[in-house]
Amino acid sequence: MANILVVDDELGIRDLLSEILNDEGHNVELAENAAQARAARHRARPDLVLLDIWMPDTDGVTLLKEWSASNLLTMPVIMMSGHATIDTAVEATRIGAQAFLEKPITLQKLLKAVEQGLAREGGRKAIAGTSAPVPSSDLTVEAAMTGGMTLPLVQDLGPVGRQSFDLDKPLRDARDEFEKAYFEFHLANEGGSMTRVADKTGLERTHLYRKLKQLGVDLSRGKRQSHG
Repeated sequence: MANILVVDDELGIRDLLSEILNDEGHNVELAENAAQARAARHRARPDLVLLDIWMPDTDGVTLLKEWSASNLLTMPVIMMSGHATIDTAVEATRIGAQAFLEKPITLQKLLKAVEQGLAREGGRKAIAGTSAPVPSSDLTVEAAMTGGMTLPLVQDLGPVGRQSFDLDKPLRDARDEFEKAYFEFHLANEGGSMTRVADKTGLERTHLYRKLKQLGVDLSRGKRQSHG
């Protein structure tokens, strides 16, 4: 788990990034302008910052320069923009930005950039369940998300993994039982992360939420097992 500061003047983007990162187990602080970002940087000491370039009071590149000049650029910063030029991206990288994400930001690119940023800066220490350290240059996505541990291909998930089904039932009832066990298995296997379960099962997040609610799946189950 890491502390991540999201700085963007668009409410919709702040809410979306917050939802995704919270779902991944991170603590998220939000700021809608540079003034709030400065206060959050001082108060929360984030492990990583997602920083929008175009903001009404002070733009992201200027804030990045300010942090760099004040020796406050002690965390990886990932720049975001839907209108920035290549020159702007190059300048931000030269100042000290770790990466640049072009809006609209895809889920895969966001998570990959965050994982790589945390891994490079030793952010793996802030992720729950760390094990023996892995050299940052050799970190895979799996290693970054598990603190360097290699996950077994098959895990003992208790009753979820040893589910048996009564086949002497109407097809609808038998199917619902199977689907519930199927989703509980993936929730436990992915530590309760709805983002990764959606990716694993090939369902849109909204469809997945609706399906789990319909089946009566306990959404806290996977998170409890992952910390057990």
